[in-house]
Amino acid sequence: MAGHPSQPSSQPSSQPSTDALRAALARCPLLPVVVVGERTDGAALGEALVAGGLTAAEVVLRTPSALRVLAELVPTPGLLVGAGTVVEPDQVDAVVDAGARFVVSPGHDPDVVARAHSRGVPAVPGTSTATEVQLARRAGLGLLKVFPAGAVGGTALLSGLAGPFPDVAFVPTGGIGEADLADYLAVPAVAAVGGSWCAPAGLVARVTGRTDDAGDSAAAASELSGRVAASAAACRAARP
Repeated sequence: MAGHPSQPSSQPSSQPSTDALRAALARCPLLPVVVVGERTDGAALGEALVAGGLTAAEVVLRTPSALRVLAELVPTPGLLVGAGTVVEPDQVDAVVDAGARFVVSPGHDPDVVARAHSRGVPAVPGTSTATEVQLARRAGLGLLKVFPAGAVGGTALLSGLAGPFPDVAFVPTGGIGEADLADYLAVPAVAAVGGSWCAPAGLVARVTGRTDDAGDSAAAASELSGRVAASAAACRAARP
């Protein structure tokens, strides 16, 4: 990703590359944390997200419908789809079987990372301290989540980590809103910001694509696209 840290030179060549994810985030440095509802339709959701300008999305495993919606969302043209809140190796198998192109976790679990790599998809584990970043880097990981970013130091922490780890890029998530985008994206080590403010769960739940509530679904999709577009525009303005 031009202008941002490259992967550590020590990364084993056998590990799945994060190049596709980095490229998507370079085009739009926003990774929405998407919590889906029981009736959310992945195809309709994907159309709304892409219409708003997104290039990547993280569907989190926090609801029973997450795997179904993930599988429906994956074929969306122009959208790189991954899974979040992946905390067990077996969950890696489930999301990869559903088509996930990358795996995001709130913390760094070597077993989850190893399973992801064995399945051929990159892992983006969560970190919140220099020790965790150093251990992840030693394991060959060059794109890391920082969580919960707002509570563990925010932009000050990220700027501090950039000094000793110039070859690591970060995706801060947690406690970030649209008003914070410019500050976070001003940190060169930040590849993108993540959060759910741009895709509220209540709104996502209404994007059902069903004929029996077509009017409400279309209205929700339109509103979602508008919210996403505003956030994407703010990100691009912060990092042209």
